[in-house]
Amino acid sequence: MADNSTKTFFLQTFGCQMNAHDSEKVVGTLVSEGYKQVETVEEAGLILYNTCSIRDKAEQKVFHRLNDYKKLQKQGKKFGVLGCVAQQEGEKIFDRAPYVSMVCGSASYRNLPQMLVQLEAGKQRITGLDDRETDECFETEFTARTNPHRGYITIIEGCDKFCAYCVVPFTRGKERSRTSDSVLAEARQMADLGYTEIQLLGQNVNSYKDSAGKRTFAELLAAVGEIPGIKRVRFTTSHPRDFGRDIVEAIDAVPTLCDHVHLPVQSGSTRVLDAMQRLYNREQYLERISWIKAARRDISITSDMIVGFPGETETEFQETLSLLDEVGFDAIFGFKYSPRPNTPSLQLEDAIPDEEKVRRLAVLNDKQRAIQKLNNEKHLGTTLEVMVEGTNLARGQWAGRTSQNKVFNFTAPEGAPVAVGDYVTAVTTTIFPNSLLGEMVV
Repeated sequence: MADNSTKTFFLQTFGCQMNAHDSEKVVGTLVSEGYKQVETVEEAGLILYNTCSIRDKAEQKVFHRLNDYKKLQKQGKKFGVLGCVAQQEGEKIFDRAPYVSMVCGSASYRNLPQMLVQLEAGKQRITGLDDRETDECFETEFTARTNPHRGYITIIEGCDKFCAYCVVPFTRGKERSRTSDSVLAEARQMADLGYTEIQLLGQNVNSYKDSAGKRTFAELLAAVGEIPGIKRVRFTTSHPRDFGRDIVEAIDAVPTLCDHVHLPVQSGSTRVLDAMQRLYNREQYLERISWIKAARRDISITSDMIVGFPGETETEFQETLSLLDEVGFDAIFGFKYSPRPNTPSLQLEDAIPDEEKVRRLAVLNDKQRAIQKLNNEKHLGTTLEVMVEGTNLARGQWAGRTSQNKVFNFTAPEGAPVAVGDYVTAVTTTIFPNSLLGEMVV
């Protein structure tokens, strides 16, 4: 594999936005080491899977995929498993899939150059598994960004919250933050390259603690938003425990900070929240919602919710439904509880049948869909700024997002100068639960 002509790789990514951005950095690292990215496994000398273990059976999916391609081993191809399943399963991956040569958790990506050298030298089993020991972040100047207009910056890695259902603290390591100076330098570089939207990322992005002690998370948000050339700044995902008024004040004060907060609640029941080890109760969550709703700007609020957590009663599920009414979320991501390796919730009896979880999720989604349609009615007849993300040729429409992170499809007059990455004004003519439809204003 040392021959440059065979140094080709294929990378497939599963899971969250942080995984997608990690893959951008992994790709950049490999390219800087002389590798060339190719589009198919058949063309590749090295096949990599960046994995996610948040949902049930994630590791089985990875092994099924590896099994599908093990015949390619006879062609001299090498395989690597990256990310959360790599960290979770560790060297057991070599036992279940002996043709895998490299296993690297996300906390060890900074070691990839050395691992590639070992791979090229013919070493059969190479591991990078830092778990919760490392204090270092994965910073690289070689990030291969896939979107020329919207760029992502990871400002904090890992998690120290240990929610009872979540495997992330075990697969992503402990919380460790970059210096705000390094984040701002990267953001300025992106602005110089023509990026207009920046999204700050972290498992708990607002738990950020400047390792140099210069700026709070809210101050960093504001500073990124004040960089010349940046039109929009987003951040995800926030943890309610660390969500302060200063974040809302920053959004109010800096026009480029988007009118959107994603604040996962997971349950509307204080007892279930306590069992989940979420570190706040229903009233504390609603207090944070009240800060957002008191802002001068109209800030959309989205959330994550889990139904069927072990021991969740029908009454407690109804408390989650009542929270939907009380908050009026603009969107939610609902999930059925699934047991994950190493998590405290495995000690709880999961007495709720899957059919009941399916029912509860359907009820939750139906109720939220009605709320979203009602929420979107306020946009009828209003003009909104839309960042253009693509086209729907079949419908003759352009597609984009508003500052509130709402999908907006629109038509443009014939010959109107519209391109992906543009910011256009459009008037809303039709609303749907999950999107808005309108016409470009020239």
